[in-house]
Amino acid sequence: MSLLVEIQKDLGPFRLEVGFEARDGVTGVLGASGCGKSLTLKCIAGVESPDAGHIELDGRVLFDRKKRVNLPPQRRHVGYLFQNYALFPNMTVEQNIAAGVRDRAARPAAVAQMTAAFHLEECLGKYPRQLSGGQQQRVALARILASQPEALLLDEPFSALDSYLKWQVELELMERLEAFSGPVLFVTHSRDEVYRQCREVCVLSDGKSQPVQPVSALFDAPFTLSACRLSGCKNFSRARLLPDGRLEAVDWGLSLSLPAPPVAETAWVGIRAHFLRPADGPGENRLECRVVRVVEELFSTTVMLAAPGSSGELSLLRMELPKAEWAALGHPEALWVELPARDLMPLRDG
Repeated sequence: MSLLVEIQKDLGPFRLEVGFEARDGVTGVLGASGCGKSLTLKCIAGVESPDAGHIELDGRVLFDRKKRVNLPPQRRHVGYLFQNYALFPNMTVEQNIAAGVRDRAARPAAVAQMTAAFHLEECLGKYPRQLSGGQQQRVALARILASQPEALLLDEPFSALDSYLKWQVELELMERLEAFSGPVLFVTHSRDEVYRQCREVCVLSDGKSQPVQPVSALFDAPFTLSACRLSGCKNFSRARLLPDGRLEAVDWGLSLSLPAPPVAETAWVGIRAHFLRPADGPGENRLECRVVRVVEELFSTTVMLAAPGSSGELSLLRMELPKAEWAALGHPEALWVELPARDLMPLRDG
């Protein structure tokens, strides 16, 4: 089963242009606040109508502007988990779950099944205001799954939870999603949630989608600057291709060798903080930096380094080391660092 989405929607200065295919399993939709993630889900669910495009679920057309097809939400067979769970406040847990079942005769059996599956036996007579955040999410998911959806849309499912609840609720959700047979879209701005929950990921940036890729590729070889930022990388420099196949890191004042020549569209280069290494002196992909600041983390040390001959935020490099390794260097005011070729990430604009 697959969910095919090709839509556009204009909202004044903001334009949504999204195109991707999500197959069985969990596909992350990763992006910063305001990039169009929730709007995309609303268009798929039928809460919002795109201005143009096509939405198809397992060969069944949900929306097509040219063919004038726009199924109402109740006919799309899509389960949509809102950020605030959208439980009916004047209904008990039992009534909320039952509301998701179209066939009245089937409601008692469906409620019993979902109650057992989500361990809600002690909550059936309670109202949403009497539940914890984790319990509310379980009730919302139970209601959605009781409707037997063909796809699930999860809009930042942990954003309404206190931090101490998130880990347990995330484990429970992971277990539920593994048992669901159909495409799941998991909207989030957290790279950690994508890494733990998703098999594939689609990055959204300023309303535009980027190609779906395996989650491992997002962290090992992201396509674009925005994707690399969202994956957690903090070291970037503007880049210029050199005739000999190397890459000039403009903001770091360094010419870099790479394992393979970068593509012509390369405009940036990035490297993750934990791949920077202290070096014993000059050499390939090495530069001498001034130590600007040292930040002690719980289990590591982050060293802020100023590249020579440059100024501005992009010239700063972050290096993460185990505490003992930094201590062994003797807290120098300057040091040589190496940017290993295998760990460099040539990036395109976007």
